[in-house]
Amino acid sequence: MISLCLAAAMSAAASIPIALPDGRFSLRWIHSIEKVEWQEDWRVSEKGLEVVEARIKGSGAGMEPADDAILKDGWYVWQPHTPSMAKVILGRSGVVADHRICVGGDCRAVSDYIGGTDAIVLEPCHAP
Repeated sequence: MISLCLAAAMSAAASIPIALPDGRFSLRWIHSIEKVEWQEDWRVSEKGLEVVEARIKGSGAGMEPADDAILKDGWYVWQPHTPSMAKVILGRSGVVADHRICVGGDCRAVSDYIGGTDAIVLEPCHAP
């Protein structure tokens, strides 16, 4: 089974694996200034982490939708043209809501997996 590993960026502690039955997960968060939700669907592949679709409820303050975004059910939706990434670093702060990771419709705050407010590294888990 494919897994996503979470680790605190500033710690040498072991990473926490999250099982991904279909190799997919979503990231969700509330923009710190605009206070609107942003969602991204991701997949883990042999190339790394690939963003499949992005959605936002509004725009402004550095969170404009892509030029090819369409408005669908109140969300601007588009397919980002971003290369695969070996890892993704999520910034965190104690003054805004934590990122949420969703797997198969089950959404949990990153802090449910790994506490604190340090930045978090997401990367595919590698078998020993």
